[in-house]
Amino acid sequence: MIAIYPGSFDPITLGHLDIIKRGSRLFEQVIVAVLRNPHKVPLFTVQERLNQIRRTTQHLTNVEVDSFDGLTVNYAQQRHAQVLLRGLRAISDFEVELQMAHTNKTISTQIETVFLATSNEYSFLSSSVVKEIARFGGSVDHLVPQEIALDIYKCYNHTSPTN
Repeated sequence: MIAIYPGSFDPITLGHLDIIKRGSRLFEQVIVAVLRNPHKVPLFTVQERLNQIRRTTQHLTNVEVDSFDGLTVNYAQQRHAQVLLRGLRAISDFEVELQMAHTNKTISTQIETVFLATSNEYSFLSSSVVKEIARFGGSVDHLVPQEIALDIYKCYNHTSPTN
């Protein structure tokens, strides 16, 4: 069974990686799909995010990294996926994700949404939080893989506060 894990991943966090690793144990293949969203101004280009995700998931043999635009359900159908994989951090996530899952069901009854509860240590973590901390010179070394932290520090023209 093929699962799509869609998102912006700007940048990929340890919380995202937790969902990817756990999803890779549940499904034959997990496609981490970076959405090209023209309404967002990302820190990293789509190509940079694809490369970052590939670097941090290369040890997971059943994980593929791709990008798409348009509706996630249409992309899932093109990739012959049966599942959309989503992580949940809090009740507020659930409300938004449940609405999206129901909406997606109106587009395709063949694609199921599977929710994974985020591990406790990542329940507060989002890409936005990471960028906000880094923007003001804080350390993000404990929130993202080390090589991604270096990429982030480079964007904000500073080095790791822990070095």
